[in-house]
Amino acid sequence: MTRIAVIGGGRIGEALIAGLLEAGRASKDLVVVETHADRAELIASRLGVRVTAEAADAAVGADLLVIAVKPGDVDAVLTELAKAELNAGDRDQVLVSLAAGVPTARLEAKLPAGFPVVRVMSNTPMLVGQGMSALAPGRYAKPEQLELVTELLSAVGKVVTVAESQMDAVTAVSGSGPAYFLLVVEAMVDAGVGLGLTRDVATQLVVQTMVGSAALLDESGQSAVELRAAVTSPAGTTAAALRELERGGVRSAFLEALHAAKRRSAEQGASAE
Repeated sequence: MTRIAVIGGGRIGEALIAGLLEAGRASKDLVVVETHADRAELIASRLGVRVTAEAADAAVGADLLVIAVKPGDVDAVLTELAKAELNAGDRDQVLVSLAAGVPTARLEAKLPAGFPVVRVMSNTPMLVGQGMSALAPGRYAKPEQLELVTELLSAVGKVVTVAESQMDAVTAVSGSGPAYFLLVVEAMVDAGVGLGLTRDVATQLVVQTMVGSAALLDESGQSAVELRAAVTSPAGTTAAALRELERGGVRSAFLEALHAAKRRSAEQGASAE
């Protein structure tokens, strides 16, 4: 059984552990690194896994070392891991980084020569098992190791593999993507209230419409264009609404927004080096 050390007991790290347990992973094969005592106690009682304050301690015997900390904390984690005998004996460990914007080359430079690294960009829906994760292998990651990481993250959503050069685009589309949809929900709820609905009713209508539309798109096998056309009757209410959205430049606004997110992701990655 693969043994996994999750370094970082924040929401993302906890969500990953919870997803793994839900998928049938044994708690004895999981360990979390959390330096704050109150948080560590909470994770131990809530998830029933071992919690330690030392990354080097967690690395002993672990097959996957998952860094789930903020980008600014990555160097401290790598320094701590340097105290452990990584890839000692017959172990073939892999470092999985969920830290946004940190390139694999930077991670590899601080690890033993040839140490395999996989960079990941996930998003917050992994908190409810519906995340979207994109993987980019480093220079030394083997295909079977990439498959292992894919299996790991499949416990909390869907997974794709991309070239690392595409990770800034992934960040713009799916990493930041939940915020775009939530802004649409917020705007539609406010509009519903303006039309005379209570905020509670407007929220239920919008949220379920969003959930149902996503499920329909995911399960129907039809494209967004086809599904949108199916509910747009000539000269009907939907056509009238879409005309106003197009007049407001919704497509160009999304295009510019995603380009801005991609640029910012690239800037953060450059400053992290």
